[in-house]
Amino acid sequence: MTRCALITGITGQDGSYLAELLLAKGYEVHGIVRRVALEDPAHRMARIQHLLGRITVHAASLESFASVFQVLTAAQPDECYHLAGQSYVAHAFGDELETLTTNIAATHSLLAAVYSVVPRCRFYFAASSEMFGNAAEAPQSETTPFLPRSAYGISKVAGYHLTRNYRELHGMHASSGLMYNHESPRRGFEFVTRKITSQVARIHFGLGLGKPVDATTPGLTLGSLDARRDWGHARDAVRAMWLMLQQEVPDDYVIATGESRSVADFAAAAFAEVGLDWRDHTTVDPRFVRPPEAQVLYGDARKAARVLGWSPTITFGELVREMVQSDLASLAPGAARELS
Repeated sequence: MTRCALITGITGQDGSYLAELLLAKGYEVHGIVRRVALEDPAHRMARIQHLLGRITVHAASLESFASVFQVLTAAQPDECYHLAGQSYVAHAFGDELETLTTNIAATHSLLAAVYSVVPRCRFYFAASSEMFGNAAEAPQSETTPFLPRSAYGISKVAGYHLTRNYRELHGMHASSGLMYNHESPRRGFEFVTRKITSQVARIHFGLGLGKPVDATTPGLTLGSLDARRDWGHARDAVRAMWLMLQQEVPDDYVIATGESRSVADFAAAAFAEVGLDWRDHTTVDPRFVRPPEAQVLYGDARKAARVLGWSPTITFGELVREMVQSDLASLAPGAARELS
């Protein structure tokens, strides 16, 4: 019997990789998108253009119970992956109310609708390492207290507890993945990793933008070079999501590489891919340092390894290389092959 999965946020980085994974496993895949995405599919559904003939897309507002109810009634999913939401942490400081409202209301309405329409459906919530915020310990595990330092982190803590309550009070098969930063060539340009790799490609071809290091050299402007994160690959992350919903007993899991890297480390690896020293092409602008920075975040994924059999398969170096090569290829077909 073919299993059916519903993905919110299917047009995003994680949603697109998860859709590919589920299709490869023989699933019938449905996705929820904003109505504006249907009006501009070339731009708003760019990451899933190659899948549109194989998936079913529904336009709905996640904040509306009635809207989500209709989609669930039509799709009747066996698994629901809730990946949608305001995910760019820096935006949270500019519009905290929107971040809180969007993320919490969407999670609540979706959980309520799943419970009402398809209570047997297994539910996944995309939690975040930003929930730990000013963590009292490193690495962080499933028992580390949450001390979020952004509206985004706070909204994810709320979503986590909503998911836990539906599991414990209503008996839903509902799990949360406490996901650390995961990147890929499909990462948005607003995120620092993609900002770095795309600018490396532009600098390599003499197309760099931003504040120059000197009068003739295009440069890359960054905020705190010392900010550290646990960077993995999105393909590894979505595999963990799927594994969680295959377990008989729902639970919550930290998904991380266990390695802490700085923005400077990422920049150094990216520029090295094109034979450049990052220090010759990078400047620091205090305006890009978002207050307050979280403490060192890197995760302890031993529970995921023990219960799910999950571990990362793509190294930090392989991740950076793939992202740089992809951005090189997008600017000059054949360039990535020449540098291989």
